[in-house]
Amino acid sequence: MSDAFLDLPALRRDMRARRAALSPALRIAAAQQLAARLHGVPGMPASGFVAGYWAVDGEIALHAWQTSLPPRCTYCLPVLCDDQRLRFAPWRPGDTLVSNRFGIPEPDVDPVSLLEADALAAVVMPLVAFDAAGHRVGMGGGWYDRSLAPVRDAATRPLLVGVGYEVQRVDALMPAPWDVPLDAVCTESATYLRDATS
Repeated sequence: MSDAFLDLPALRRDMRARRAALSPALRIAAAQQLAARLHGVPGMPASGFVAGYWAVDGEIALHAWQTSLPPRCTYCLPVLCDDQRLRFAPWRPGDTLVSNRFGIPEPDVDPVSLLEADALAAVVMPLVAFDAAGHRVGMGGGWYDRSLAPVRDAATRPLLVGVGYEVQRVDALMPAPWDVPLDAVCTESATYLRDATS
């Protein structure tokens, strides 16, 4: 993929097709490998609220990570709100879910109980494409960037980790001014830390 890929609609189409082409066996193995990589990210909390997501459209699954979290961590899922931002709700398998406007399951909870980003210890978010410097391209709606903007430059903020398959990596991306930088990106086979790779 060329450096600083500028045709984002074409990039999104290409990367979603790459994801869709992965075999079920690879997806299952990748979810297990991803869980181990996430546990090894520097600064990954041992307690507090940690947000993941419900995988759709071929996104790498988080179930292996969720079920292996430390006991003092509370897993949360994002909830779309009317102000075009995400809030987060604790969720365990078996808890009630409803479909949001995009058909993605989210917890069925009273809006007053939702958590803001500054209440979270970590946010693990999906991506469509990424580069080794930790730049991320999402689906294009800007939900995570808007939701994380209040904590972008905070002295203490959640650990921000993007996740995807290695086939979604590109040479370089040009971040927009409003993009919230990630602390790390994890795939099934590598961990990319901001300003370093490992």
